[in-house]
Amino acid sequence: MSSDLPEPPLSAFPGGPAREVLDWLYRFVAAIELSPSVAVHSQDRKGVVRFWNHACAELTGIPAAEALGQPFVKLVKHLGAQEEFDDTIAAVWRTGEAVKSREWHVELRDGRRLWLHSSHFPVPGDGKGEDAVRQVFCMEVDVTARKALEESLRQAGQVFDHARDAILVVDREHRVLAANRAYTELTGYTSGEAVGVELPSLRLGVQERAFYDRLRDHLDGHQHWEGELWGMRRDGTTIPIRAALSPITDKNGAVTSYMVMLTDISERRRAVEQARHQAEHDPLTGLPNRILFMDRLEQALATVARKQRQFALMFIDLDHFKAINDTHGHEVGDAVLLEVAHRLRRCVRRVDTVSRLGGDEFVVLLADIGGVDQAAHVADTIMQSVARPVQATVGSLTLSVSIGIAICPSDGDDPKTLLRHADVAMYHAKEAGRSAFQFFSQEMNSRVLERVQVEQRLRRALDKGEFELEYQPEIDIGSGRTVGFEALIRWRDPERGLLMPSAFISAAEESGLIVPIGKWVLFEACQQARRWRDAGFTVAVAVNLSHVQFIHDDLLGDVDEALAASGLAPEFLDLEITEKTIMGGDAATLALVSTLRARGVQLTIDNFGTGFSSLSSLRRFPLSKLKIDRSFIDDIVSEPDGAAMIPAIIALARSLKLKVIAEGVETAEQLQYLRQHGCDEYQGFYAGTGRGAVPTPPPP
Repeated sequence: MSSDLPEPPLSAFPGGPAREVLDWLYRFVAAIELSPSVAVHSQDRKGVVRFWNHACAELTGIPAAEALGQPFVKLVKHLGAQEEFDDTIAAVWRTGEAVKSREWHVELRDGRRLWLHSSHFPVPGDGKGEDAVRQVFCMEVDVTARKALEESLRQAGQVFDHARDAILVVDREHRVLAANRAYTELTGYTSGEAVGVELPSLRLGVQERAFYDRLRDHLDGHQHWEGELWGMRRDGTTIPIRAALSPITDKNGAVTSYMVMLTDISERRRAVEQARHQAEHDPLTGLPNRILFMDRLEQALATVARKQRQFALMFIDLDHFKAINDTHGHEVGDAVLLEVAHRLRRCVRRVDTVSRLGGDEFVVLLADIGGVDQAAHVADTIMQSVARPVQATVGSLTLSVSIGIAICPSDGDDPKTLLRHADVAMYHAKEAGRSAFQFFSQEMNSRVLERVQVEQRLRRALDKGEFELEYQPEIDIGSGRTVGFEALIRWRDPERGLLMPSAFISAAEESGLIVPIGKWVLFEACQQARRWRDAGFTVAVAVNLSHVQFIHDDLLGDVDEALAASGLAPEFLDLEITEKTIMGGDAATLALVSTLRARGVQLTIDNFGTGFSSLSSLRRFPLSKLKIDRSFIDDIVSEPDGAAMIPAIIALARSLKLKVIAEGVETAEQLQYLRQHGCDEYQGFYAGTGRGAVPTPPPP
């Protein structure tokens, strides 16, 4: 049956119900024939096409005249499911009932392939059995476009889920609509945990919500945004990521959502950092090269200009290094340079910079120094460190360095000038005989060199045993008995004779040598006190502790070691500390004082009255004794009003249950004044005369 239907031959029928029924049936068939969207065809029991509407001809490209009377299987093939299709048609003939509609992938006679949604149903006949069904009709709709869309969506879904980059789809309120598998691998959040959650809560980056609001405002006027963020994983670790955000619009161009692509750039960042490190560091020593050093020098100059600070630039050159290369080869020379670089790093702070400019030339940037003495101390430390023998494959090698020092801003305020002045100073050091350092400023150089020479002589004195102790007796005022001795250090310099502490203690403290010197005093005094004890004299020994020595980490261990080595009971060791140490003390100071007292060691505040100690501060510390400064003792005769402080100090000590000792007692009048006001002990020149004192131990 074609789609061109003639007018219905109804003139032979009179009006009435029969005519109306025939008219309705004819129009129904015409509607099926001319339906523009539904292809309708039928086949008989032999599979021969009996009906083929206009839409069917349009869909298949086969006119009704060519289709009618042809086996349907010759017109349409069901790809991969022909047998299943045949069984479906057979079921309709067999049961006389329609089958569930479904989709078939077919190939037409002209080779085109389509997806058809088909519904098969029987047209009843007049008979029964095999005659119960006259034809099987099929209504089909072309769903090829929809299937293509579904396939496209399926493929897009696979791309989304299997993409190597993490992808999020978020709405305009930052809520996650979808997250792919790579996102879970990148962040540790599953898709189920991420969907519905706002990005700030997921910590996509360490940015605050305001960042996302600014980003959304940016995208409202732009099509894309890219940038690097520090992302945070679920476990709290951070990773560098590259984020790319693009808006998703509807058909009208309105933004409905955003796509966020996240890429882990850790490896790229590491590669960049490695390349940067190689570009900025010396390949042999790993020290910053000239490029990085100049950058840090510029930063130091900016800091000086902003904060009114100063820094030192040191130009260092190995003496006679060419001879090492010429004699032993470059392999040994490289090993020496590596060792020198290692020693230089150990001589400076972490905030300082050590750089190798090339060959055997090094520079050191000492940032934010307190004074030129600090630069001189570092230079001397470097010289001492480099001078230690270097063990190489050819044996032990001895090195020395010449160092030139420029101070910013006094010696220059730009990189070129500072480097030139430090270089000039280094050559002056070489001209002076090498193995030395030289400041660019001659006036400064003379003053600092004097201090450094003192440090060098102090080291020599410590190594060669040039220090000695004198012992000043401490007398009990009531009984006149000698109860202890204060150990007083002296330096018997071969060139300058016997030196008092005022000539060298300050330099020892600034250089840090006070720690080993103080340790020697502690050990020597404990040994002497033990010898007195063995000789039958029950006396204590007092040892002065510098503030630098007191705060040093090794003090407690040194005290324990000195007592153990000498066999001296702790109660016969009296450590004298300054008011400065107590007043500036923190929890660590209190803990150290408490630990020493728990061991039985006595603790005395030396030179009391000059440091303005507060009662609240003193009460915190478990001390043993206060020593009144000699300036108050001098006032007993010369300034009676000033001496009035002595009774107050004694009263304070009594309230704290501390003993009081006065130093610098030189006259009978001073001793009498102290006795009248209840002072416990005294020491000084008057005690040395032996007046009123019981026999003292023999000299050490």
